[in-house]
Formats: sequence, C-alpha cells, structure tokens
Amino acid sequence: MEKLLIRGGRSLRGRIAISGAKNAVLALAPATLLAPGSHRLLNVPHLTDVLTMMELLESLGCSCRLTGKELLIDTSTIHSFHAPDELVGRMRASFYVLGPLLARYGHAEVSLPGGCAFGPRPVDLHLEGLQQLGAQLTVRNRRVYARAERLRGTTIDLRFPSVGATGNLLMAAVLAEGETLIRNAAREPEIVQLGEYLCAMGASIEGLGSPVLRIRGVSHLHPATVEVIPDRIEAATFLIAAAATQGEVTLTQARSDHLHAILTKLQEVGCSIVTTHDTLTLRMETLPAPSTVTTAPYPGFPTDVQAQWTALMLRAPGVSRITDTIYLDRFKHIPELQRLGARIELHGNTAIVFGGHPLTGTTVVSSDLRASAALLIAGLIAEGETEVLGLHHIDRGYEAIEQKLQQLGADVQRVRVDD
Repeated sequence: MEKLLIRGGRSLRGRIAISGAKNAVLALAPATLLAPGSHRLLNVPHLTDVLTMMELLESLGCSCRLTGKELLIDTSTIHSFHAPDELVGRMRASFYVLGPLLARYGHAEVSLPGGCAFGPRPVDLHLEGLQQLGAQLTVRNRRVYARAERLRGTTIDLRFPSVGATGNLLMAAVLAEGETLIRNAAREPEIVQLGEYLCAMGASIEGLGSPVLRIRGVSHLHPATVEVIPDRIEAATFLIAAAATQGEVTLTQARSDHLHAILTKLQEVGCSIVTTHDTLTLRMETLPAPSTVTTAPYPGFPTDVQAQWTALMLRAPGVSRITDTIYLDRFKHIPELQRLGARIELHGNTAIVFGGHPLTGTTVVSSDLRASAALLIAGLIAEGETEVLGLHHIDRGYEAIEQKLQQLGADVQRVRVDD
C-alpha cells in the first residue's frame, strides 16, 4: 500500500510531456485480435490498466511485450476464447474483446465488466448491437456467451453515443458480411484512432469523427503499426492543476484540437492559453471566476474531467455549478473534498460549489480514477499536508504522476503506508 503526501501552496511551473492515451490503448490492443500476426503500438503509457489488458490478451494466447513505449502483440497463437472473470471484473475495458473474438472466431465468452464504480453502467448497447449483427447471445451467471457463424451487416441506431459500444460494434462490423451503419456513434478521438487503425489493417470505414459510421465488411485483416494519440484527460488534469495553483505550465506532445471544450472553459474562467501544433501553454495570474459546466459526449465537456473541474472551482470566489449528464452518480470525490474544508452541496447530478474558502490538508481516500486526480488538485491548493490514499486508482490512468508534478515544482512524495 502506498500514499501520496502533498504539501500545498506551490504554483505549478515548468514543462512536461503528456503520455499516450490510456483509453486509446485499451481499444487498440483488443483490435489486434482481428488479425493474426505481430502488431506494434507506439507511445504506450506504463499504467496498471495497460498491464491488465496485456494480461487479458495473454490469457487468450497472445504474446505481449512492452519495451519502453513500444507494445508488441502477437495474435498468431490464440487458443482461448474465454476472457477470465477476474480480469474482466478488474477493468471495464476488458469487455472490448467480445466484438473482435466473435467477429474473427465466431464465438466468445466474456464476463460482465467491472472497473470504476459510479452508478450503473450497463452493456446493453453492446449486446443489442451484436445481436443486430446476427450474434446469438446468452447471459448466464453474469457471463456473456456469444456465437455467430459470420456476422452480417445491418443498421444500428444507438440510443446514446456510447464510446464502449461504438468501439465494440466497430471492431465486430469490420469482418461482417456486407455493410453496417452505426448511427449516433461516439465521436471521441480514441474512437477515431481505433477506426484509423482498423483501416490501416485493411478495414473499410467512412465517417470517423462524425455521428454516422459506414463500415463495409472485409474477409480478413492484416497486422499494422499505430502511434497512440496523447492523453487528452491527462492534459486537461495538468492544465486544471496549473490553473488552480495560479501557475504556468507547458505541455508537450499534446493535442489542442482534442481539448476544445476544456480550453474554452479555462479561458472563460480567466486562463491565458497559447497553443502550437503539439504544445499547450497555460498561464493563470488571478483566481478563477465561477462557472457553470455540464458534461456531454464529445465534443462536449468530458465527464472524465468533471471531478478535476470541481476541485478548480473551490478556488473561484462565488457559486459554481457542475452537472454530470453522463454518469449521474459520479460524485464520490465530494465527501473527500469536504473533508479538506470544501463547501459543496450535491443536488441530484449537480454539484453546487461555494468557492473561495481555504482548504486544510488532511487524509483523503480515492474512490475512482478521476476522483483521485481531483483530490490531488485539492491537495496542491490546501494549507498544510494532505495524504491521498487509494493510489491503485490513480495508477490506472496517470503515468508517473508524482514525478511529473515534481517536475512542475509541486511538493509531492509517494511513500509506503505503515501497517
């Protein structure tokens, strides 16, 4: 067990590189199941979620090797079509193997997923879409049994632009017979990169980045190489941390075109932002102004930044409102922020933040990945020392988080928890 010790009161200043996107890797790695041979993923971050995905693929018979930032996956020796319950229960993205296994081999057995716990996150859109493609599905003892001699193209209208369902159905459809339309598809950059990678493998996909995807099925795919896009959520987290501490940071290997909604809001609350083709510089000289934020599917304000924004608004004198329309129960960070002295009221899926009041360091516990980032930001602005427990959450999605904060001048240390 480990914890982070944060001594607040320092402005973040300096320059750091943004890592590859966790959520992109967790979609790209299962896509390798669609084509036998050796695949190369570049700019891969060292995260526990990535290691879990490698473990899952190895359980199916793949060979995985992560050297530096290069992940090699050999899918020529697959011998199992059952994703182990323990691995799928550990990480929700494990469910991504269902579509590729079904499309390539005609059968798969995958447990219902786990991952961060913030309200119900059903996989019904995945299953309904696969059934429309011709899959025969049975759900028994929290496990999905899927069969199909060959999937057949169809039109799928998603009730919600689910990232997970869009990715799973996209991977299944590329080997289906005929043409598939996915309407109300997710438009996130990670889905766009997944589609581009599938095209590099020989798939035929039109409409990436739009709400309608047109997929013409092919008989087979081949291995390919892909460089993982920068992690837009990590970038947003460091920008918000710099704004909260009235600092100035430059992010390299960052994509401003993936961050439009966040950059717009940061400018609205008083940040100065300068972008180039692969860098972002934020300077904050005053306290932020109060704001109103509502999360929405991309290109809207991401739910994965809701908790961090809540922490930033603790610095804004006045009243701010943050509404999460994606995950209605994703507010477990609020009681922990209140332990630091935050004045926040929760009304349904809206947090009302009464900002401008001092925070005092204490011991807080992370409940999920993005909540842990919010607690880190709060610790950076609190007086005294803050202990953040539950680091297994933050290690799922932030590579070398304490080293990067130290590079920016933060007083942060990772230490073992005494028995």
